[in-house]
Amino acid sequence: MTSILVVEDDEAIRQAVLRGLTERGHAVATAATGMAGLEQVLSRPPELVLLDLGLPDIDGLTLITMIRAASQVPIIVITARDEDPAMVKALDSGADDYVIKPFGTDQLAARIRAVLRRAGSGGTPGEPIRVGGLVVDERTRVATLDGQLLELARKEFDLLLALASRAGEVVTKRELLADVWQQAYGGSERSVDVHVSWLRRKLGETAAEPRYLHVVRGVGIRLVDPSTEAE
Repeated sequence: MTSILVVEDDEAIRQAVLRGLTERGHAVATAATGMAGLEQVLSRPPELVLLDLGLPDIDGLTLITMIRAASQVPIIVITARDEDPAMVKALDSGADDYVIKPFGTDQLAARIRAVLRRAGSGGTPGEPIRVGGLVVDERTRVATLDGQLLELARKEFDLLLALASRAGEVVTKRELLADVWQQAYGGSERSVDVHVSWLRRKLGETAAEPRYLHVVRGVGIRLVDPSTEAE
């Protein structure tokens, strides 16, 4: 469970994010103004901040600077400003990522997972993920299977990392589209299917005889330790 502070003045959006993230097991606090959000960051530090740029009492970019003066908590900006200069300014001010309104909860949850992964060790990727004989190292972007290097394209590695990060869990295709392709809506689930089939070949398995990648029909994909799954 991750403690998340949502700083958003629009009550409908604030409540929707609160509901969606709470349903996904996060502990969510909210603030309707920038100064109220800053007070919570200082008094009850969250593990991640979701911050709207268009706040009624203080500019969001200024608030990012104020938070950064006291904390290195990961910050994801929520904004309706889709022009590049605003995004660049937010990132330069210290934000870790951003999502543009309107967005889906799946997309937001995927961005949260990605930012928390990057922040897992002082803002850099953490230790390699090990699942059976599979090792996925986000820092070096290297994956090996039983000690042998896997030659993966960029999206293949990103997909493998997303699944390995949640080993044992069923991850929906929509979540994968958001996490890997940044397309929670409007993206084609066929892209996931194709990349899973490519990964299978490189992992030495087939859909008929899966080892690491198991499809749960109508739900999503689960990456498992074959030795555990066989028990």
